[in-house]
Amino acid sequence: MPRSPRSTAPFAGRRVRAAVVGAGAIGRGSHLPAVAQLAAEGETELVAAVDIDAIAVEAMCAEAGIPHAYTDLDRMLAEQRPDLVTIGTPPTLHRDQTVAALRAGAWVWCEKPPVPSLADFDAVEAAEGTEGTDGGPYASIVFQHRFGSASTRVRRLLAEGALGRPLVAHCQTTWYRDAAYYAVPWRGRWATEGGGPAMGHGIHQMDLLLDLLGPWSEVRAMAARLVHDVETEDVSTALVRFPNGALATVVNSVLSPDEVSRIRIDCERATVELTHLYGHRNDDWRITPAPGVPADEVAVWRDFGPDVPSSHLAQLRELIAAMRAGQRPRGSGADGRTSLELVTALYKAAFTDTTVRAGEIGPGDPYYTVLHGDAPGWAPARAEVSE
Repeated sequence: MPRSPRSTAPFAGRRVRAAVVGAGAIGRGSHLPAVAQLAAEGETELVAAVDIDAIAVEAMCAEAGIPHAYTDLDRMLAEQRPDLVTIGTPPTLHRDQTVAALRAGAWVWCEKPPVPSLADFDAVEAAEGTEGTDGGPYASIVFQHRFGSASTRVRRLLAEGALGRPLVAHCQTTWYRDAAYYAVPWRGRWATEGGGPAMGHGIHQMDLLLDLLGPWSEVRAMAARLVHDVETEDVSTALVRFPNGALATVVNSVLSPDEVSRIRIDCERATVELTHLYGHRNDDWRITPAPGVPADEVAVWRDFGPDVPSSHLAQLRELIAAMRAGQRPRGSGADGRTSLELVTALYKAAFTDTTVRAGEIGPGDPYYTVLHGDAPGWAPARAEVSE
């Protein structure tokens, strides 16, 4: 299907026509409410939903007042010609569905993990509109933890150097998943989920860490399969270095009954800490000044403004604004790739017992196409890899 031409302001004076792909928990519970809220505000128009389960998608459309239900993505794209497609399907489907939507002229908002490998990510980027006057379409990843009033404020403080040079950081995603969670056939398998908790869970916090501190430079790591009967790891740890010399520890687990998501950054003049689980508000952030920092300056730091929680809605609102401006949105292109590159490097470092540097994993490297890299003890049987 050829890509439709776009002008620099293709949505001026009208609503953005949106279609939701995936009638499961993510599609129903996160994507649909965000699009529906912006529809209520006059920004979007829900025109269609797609799922291979006809009963599920028809029920979702009936409940949400979506006029068209489909079980075939290509048919929906041809008949409805949406401006925006949100994708909340299993990871192994993301590449083909995203490319199909881009080639049909639609912008894409795809749930994490974006695709199972860097090779897939680069294929998606190749299907985007070129940078410059055409203004898209682009494919953005759902990295909603970047968005919200407090994270925006802290990012600005760090970028401006108000807190001093970042020195030491900690990034923690320690969650709990039982055997029933992994009974879903596509979970815990390299070919269908792409990876374990580093890829499917911790990528959110790691992305937020990189959004706050900037790109990473090198990583060392370990991974293990301690409890679950799966192909992938169920726990990993990593040491990450940043270009300015700052060091970070990263822990990803689905073995932790006391669940928490945490980021802590120790800077020269203050410590910033975020503690939450699946989303954060202003009250989840804490800034502790170093001795001698004036109280009035600390008060300015802690002024996060009106509380805007991190959410799918907050990110989608910014994505719609980027669409209207014809600009590449955050979480797409190189900005989205850096987090997937860190996850990939974490696996390579863990499975090869080496230090992996930013930019070294490219075509010809086994980890470029599959995150286990055919590592002994981690690679599944060849027949499963080729599914």
